Amino acid sequence: MMPATAWSQSVAENTATSADAPVSASASGQSTTADQAVELETVQVMGVRASLARSNDLKREAATVQDSITALELGKFPDDNVADSLSHITGVSISRTAGGEGQKVSVRGLGPEYTLTTFNGRILATDGAGRDFAYDVLPADVISGADVIKGAEAANTEGGIGGLVNLRSASPFDQTGQHGVLRAEGDRNQTSELDGHKFSGVYSNTFADDTFGLMVGVVSARRKDRTDIAGNDGGWTRNPDPNDPTWYGNAWGGNIDLNGNNELDPDEYGLIAPGQFRVGSILEEKKRTAYSAKFEWRPNDDFKLVVDGLKTRLDSPQVGYQQSYYPLFAPGRWSDVTVQNGIVTGLTLDNPDPEQRLNPELLNQTEYRVVDTALYGANAQWTVSPDLTLTGDIYRSTSKRHSGGQDSYVVLRMNQPNTSRIELNGSAVPSVITTLDDGRDWNSGLAAGEFGPSDFNTHYMELAGDNIEDRINGGTLAGDLFVGKFFIDHLKFGVNLTDRRKSRDLVTNTLTGGADYYSVDNAINTADLGTDFISTYSLPNFMHGVNSSFPRSFLAFDVPAYLAALEAYDGHPRPDGGVYDYSMAAPEWNPLQSYRVSEKTSAFYVQADMSGERWDGNVGVRLVKTRTTAEAWDAKITSITENGAFNYTTTYADPTAITESSDYSYWLPSANFIWHFNDDLQLRLGAAKTMARPSVEQLAPTNTTESVSWGEFTQIYSGNVNLKPYTAKQADASLEWYFTEQSIANIAVFYKRIENQITTSWETGQDIGVGPIVDGDGNPISDGPTLFNIMRPINGDYAKVHGIEAGLQHFWDSGFGFRAQYTRNWSESWVDGEKRPLEGIAPSVYSLSLMYEKGKWDLGATADHTDGFVTATNVLGAGYNEQADAITWLTAHIAYNVNDALSLSLEGQNLLDDAQTYSINGNPLLSQGYYRYGRNFTLGVTWRF
Repeated sequence: MMPATAWSQSVAENTATSADAPVSASASGQSTTADQAVELETVQVMGVRASLARSNDLKREAATVQDSITALELGKFPDDNVADSLSHITGVSISRTAGGEGQKVSVRGLGPEYTLTTFNGRILATDGAGRDFAYDVLPADVISGADVIKGAEAANTEGGIGGLVNLRSASPFDQTGQHGVLRAEGDRNQTSELDGHKFSGVYSNTFADDTFGLMVGVVSARRKDRTDIAGNDGGWTRNPDPNDPTWYGNAWGGNIDLNGNNELDPDEYGLIAPGQFRVGSILEEKKRTAYSAKFEWRPNDDFKLVVDGLKTRLDSPQVGYQQSYYPLFAPGRWSDVTVQNGIVTGLTLDNPDPEQRLNPELLNQTEYRVVDTALYGANAQWTVSPDLTLTGDIYRSTSKRHSGGQDSYVVLRMNQPNTSRIELNGSAVPSVITTLDDGRDWNSGLAAGEFGPSDFNTHYMELAGDNIEDRINGGTLAGDLFVGKFFIDHLKFGVNLTDRRKSRDLVTNTLTGGADYYSVDNAINTADLGTDFISTYSLPNFMHGVNSSFPRSFLAFDVPAYLAALEAYDGHPRPDGGVYDYSMAAPEWNPLQSYRVSEKTSAFYVQADMSGERWDGNVGVRLVKTRTTAEAWDAKITSITENGAFNYTTTYADPTAITESSDYSYWLPSANFIWHFNDDLQLRLGAAKTMARPSVEQLAPTNTTESVSWGEFTQIYSGNVNLKPYTAKQADASLEWYFTEQSIANIAVFYKRIENQITTSWETGQDIGVGPIVDGDGNPISDGPTLFNIMRPINGDYAKVHGIEAGLQHFWDSGFGFRAQYTRNWSESWVDGEKRPLEGIAPSVYSLSLMYEKGKWDLGATADHTDGFVTATNVLGAGYNEQADAITWLTAHIAYNVNDALSLSLEGQNLLDDAQTYSINGNPLLSQGYYRYGRNFTLGVTWRF
């Protein structure tokens, strides 16, 4: 164990409590050692060096493989976003949302669905369809520390194979007496030239001879973000390949027939061509508020009661202004085609048929995301006798996001005759050259304001959004019995009960055909709507660095004003008969993609903590029993009507409810062992069986065939209640050398064999009981049944993940220091005997930090790099995998402490101005996505009292 002097220094810097100790017994309360430590005189030590020293102490004292981050001071986490701070930890990578803010966390390469996030040992409810926690809903100011637990103990909450991330809040007894911090920040994005601000405050005090303690905090932040984006809006098309039986083909206009002989020739086997692509920008105004409070009562040394709560609101509506292009193949549509290595890299569209030309589109895509998250709980610890301590913990965690019918995907379609050329050049956006028959040029004409409402017709108008509510009630009763015999120091035992209920109600107008109500023959020239809702706009530095020829100016339209104009158009004659009625396009509840999932779990564990002269460890087992009930709805397709090219209407029978249930039990044994060569060098070994439950939406038997509306006959099942949880047999070995107080060198190896990993199956040409497609008069226009592709989640055979982690951290007396981490993963999975990459696994992640801290100055820079990794397998047939390409995120900070009360800081994020890109197999010609966030700078001032 660590020397007594080092332990005393650590406690003086950051006295441990139930809120900031490593997770054990599901936040079962502080240890006896920590209770005794609060009597010591505390000295507040701030800054990066002190934070790293505290993190080292937590890692050294942990019973299993763990890395930690602690706050620099009260109310100040190392980064503005918790996920960004976690990305500095060995083996941790993150995904980002609009504006470049960290959102989801992956541990040891395993994706967010393999990671469990808790707050003070309590499971956090989520606003998404799954279990993976979105860190952007939680301001970093309410966090005092975070532990990434990569090993396993019987006493810890089950549910993570990659790792368990436990966020910790501060305690008023960390520093007795009155303390407070006020902080103000202003930020600016260099690319978008948008500004934001944040105000936060924390107050802490202890009363009545340190019997009572109270801590309260508040955060209010406003920020404007812009993310330039490009990518596919439906994917690439690929011909069937007789040599690839896994691929049925998805060329919507028929197989790509370059020579027009109506046959699939060998040089056309598996030919890939552009299907749809888009380019634009997402604008977001992010408002975040948070309130936190903690009350602690310690009437004597034998009893402690903690009541705490957290409530946050994230209000971040997004508006995306984009241009969309659909150069899908159809007979007679293409000319002057060029092909490179089986990919169509150039084509001209000059067919006089209005349905066959390019017809650029204006796309306005909005997302209404307002998330309310709350967590309330009470924790009591009672020392019954010198040998027995009991702990009880109860909590309620909730998340609510109601966006039903408030999201939009609205398209206006150009109606002018034109000739267009599309060329792939390896950039995120293909070159687009469009010349109108009246002489106008699409690229320069947009910049010059030559286009207006009369150049566009109404087209696709999807109004959607879901209402998601997640509620978790949990309770723990735990005991810690001192044994002191047979190498057993303590026997820990307990029971956990969790009741989770999650519901999703999708509200949309796609199921009823409302999205196409104003399309094709029923389209309206937007100039006839009589309202000026279209405007020209340009963005500073838009798509800087993308070397293609395409419009850099936009025609944007205001969706609420557009919808109001459509409603005001009611009563005008409709070409297909009757009059226009906006209510026919309004969103309605969609039962086919709505669900109710109830999950009740009980877990019992027993764990023996042991030690000898130069070793310590634990061995235990956790029994988990879960019962799941899922309710969803289904409706059979009664007919499909073709309205025009890539435009179909589906009629459904009345929906019927489906209720399914399942249950499972697992024994999860674990063992951990630490050998202390001396006070500074130790070897850590661990072995365990772990589990991770399927994502919530994968338990509900929902399905959708919405893609039929644009001609893709695919039925997508979200899941079924009988999916088995992931399980893994894992082993860890870690050698750790703590050669100074703030320094560590460590190397670790790990192995996981994952059973029942959840992947996706793709079944082509399936008869699901749908008859021939009919025309507008109900006459069949095809022979036999309409065949569908079926996509569904399945349990794969198994997967293997193994890797190595290495870290080195050191500070010199001069004030300079550095920190370096590297993780290398190797992974593979098998599904029906077929070897596949394991989705979401980053093969390597590494981070390098350079720091200087001395006197009044604190400087540092950190580069976090994530290698490219597979995000979806077989998207265009066997071996054609979508991948996230490599990205490096560089941050830097400089802080100056004017005096003990006042400090100033300047921080920069994404200083390399790197973009996150996606592709198929890393081929730059097959770009799948592009997200550019720009550099961001934050200026802050802090006042302590």
